Amino acid sequence: MSSVSTDPPLDRRRWIALAVVLTASFMDLVDVTIVNIAMPSISKDLGASFSVLQWITEGYALAFAAGLITGGRLGDIFGRRRIFLLGMSGFTVASMLCGVAADPHLLVASRILQGGTAALMVPQVLAIVHSTFPAHERGKVFGMFGAIVGLGAVSGPILGALLTEWNLFGLEWRPIFLVNLPVGIAGLILGRRFISESRSTDALKLDLVGVALATLGIVMFLYPLTQGRELGWPLWGWLSMAGSAVVLALFVRYERHKKAKDGSPLVELSLFSVKSFAGGIGVQLAFGIVCGIFFLCWTLYMQLGLGWSALRAGLTGIPFSLAVSVAAGMSVQKLVPRFGRKVLQGGALVMAAGVLAYIWEAGHYGADIQPWQMALPLVVMGAGMGLIVAPLTEAVIAEVPREHSGSASGLINTTQQLGNAIGLGLVSVVFFGVLDEGAVAKGQAATAFADAYRHAMWWVAGLLGVVLALMFALPRRPKEAPAGSEAPAVESAESAGEPIAA
Repeated sequence: MSSVSTDPPLDRRRWIALAVVLTASFMDLVDVTIVNIAMPSISKDLGASFSVLQWITEGYALAFAAGLITGGRLGDIFGRRRIFLLGMSGFTVASMLCGVAADPHLLVASRILQGGTAALMVPQVLAIVHSTFPAHERGKVFGMFGAIVGLGAVSGPILGALLTEWNLFGLEWRPIFLVNLPVGIAGLILGRRFISESRSTDALKLDLVGVALATLGIVMFLYPLTQGRELGWPLWGWLSMAGSAVVLALFVRYERHKKAKDGSPLVELSLFSVKSFAGGIGVQLAFGIVCGIFFLCWTLYMQLGLGWSALRAGLTGIPFSLAVSVAAGMSVQKLVPRFGRKVLQGGALVMAAGVLAYIWEAGHYGADIQPWQMALPLVVMGAGMGLIVAPLTEAVIAEVPREHSGSASGLINTTQQLGNAIGLGLVSVVFFGVLDEGAVAKGQAATAFADAYRHAMWWVAGLLGVVLALMFALPRRPKEAPAGSEAPAVESAESAGEPIAA
């Protein structure tokens, strides 16, 4: 009995509370992956341009990335239950707005709102788990959380494909968002009753100026990058991208001032003096860009280029998702403890091999390529990704001082999402920038999209080379001291962002 005397009192309602927060995580994960598969249907129904399609995913990722750390701090200060319910309420309303949007720009605005409210909801999940469950039960709970992450990544595209194909009540793609309404309402009712309130006793202050500067700098870079091709690359776009560097430099300067003033900057800049962390952040950013480019281009290639249905495209991705799950489990349990960072480097090489195989197949088979022919490169790519995503965060945070582990985890998750947003923005250059729209208009979409897809995949292969090079900054072997394992996840809600594999 004495071994658990310092843990929170056991509450029989804790398992219902767990079901609520895990459902919220599942909603967010599915909402990230479910949208890509419905892109062609959205484009056809709303007349959305290619750049608007990018913003439907990029707007969510950008708002989520910008709000993650602040969302965690809000939970620490004002109460995790309160901020979680606020985020879930906003996410449910935003989902409804997405589902009823009659204009592509309204859909983009609703997606940005959805990402911002998810940034309030998601960071509270693991912090609520810590405050609700005693230490001896957390291992089981975190295992369940990992299973939900995997299930969300696998089921999102399939669920999106089914809801789009079924065309429920003639709503076409809209049920992919409207399905969140009953789930969100039930979660709010149960959450208010069964989740206990908790907050940090020494919570840091908010850094709203830092959030504003960082967000402004990122948007100044991403907006012209995404819109530039359709607008003919105007001068103001180049000036905006150049100005983003100035704004981000001001952000760094302000963060130093904030640190000296009250010790609560948005980003703990001293973390970058740790070689493994600085290199690892580079890995996270580059890998996020890889995922942002690949997943959107892949969906567009299969549906708009090859003319496949949403269901066929969704089922084609199953081998990839299963390979990610299997390889991720093996990497953490068996491979990394024995071979260290070589596992992550091997994952980058394996994934690059799968990309090169996919490039060859797309060119060799052309418009006649079949899902079973895609299976081998997808399995190889998925295996490589699984070897990277599961152990990467621990490797990045391994040499970070324990007192900064929460800030480091929050920054890692933010960087993952930011990389994804940048990758989505680059799609306008690496995919749409080389797409022969004249050939598409002449009925040669398969050839045109295949050529653009292969070009984008060469970018993916090159970025994986960058990932491999940056991995040399990671520690050679995992360390025994769990500097960032449980501490960041439970001491600060900032650390609860989802893996980039989603």
